[in-house]
Amino acid sequence: MESSIKLDHTIVNVNNTEESVLFWSKILGLKSEGTSGPFTVLRISEDLTFLFAPWGTEGGSHFAFSLSESEFESVFSLLKKYDIPYGDSFHTVGNQQGPSEEEGAKGLGKTIYFNDPNKHLLEIRAYGKS
Repeated sequence: MESSIKLDHTIVNVNNTEESVLFWSKILGLKSEGTSGPFTVLRISEDLTFLFAPWGTEGGSHFAFSLSESEFESVFSLLKKYDIPYGDSFHTVGNQQGPSEEEGAKGLGKTIYFNDPNKHLLEIRAYGKS
């Protein structure tokens, strides 16, 4: 039996909220939904929000996003346009290689890795044509 559990939201510690929101908005196309207490809310999907917390971080969190093929190509194009270091694996960010193909929640998918301004490791992946 498949579980009905879904991730609803998560807190992401950031060093500079404005810079982080700008980066995630510009590169991933996410929209800020304003603030709630100390958090800035970014809508990831209909069912998921990220709460950016201004508590500082050394980075190191990993967030992998599944995108349509066209969204993947759009984000990949922006990484190149803005000279954001990327790589074909989690441990090769900056080698400007890729995409590669790796396993994810839905099987093999095309992937690219890069870091946000907080040194969080971001991954985009596409599972096929859409």
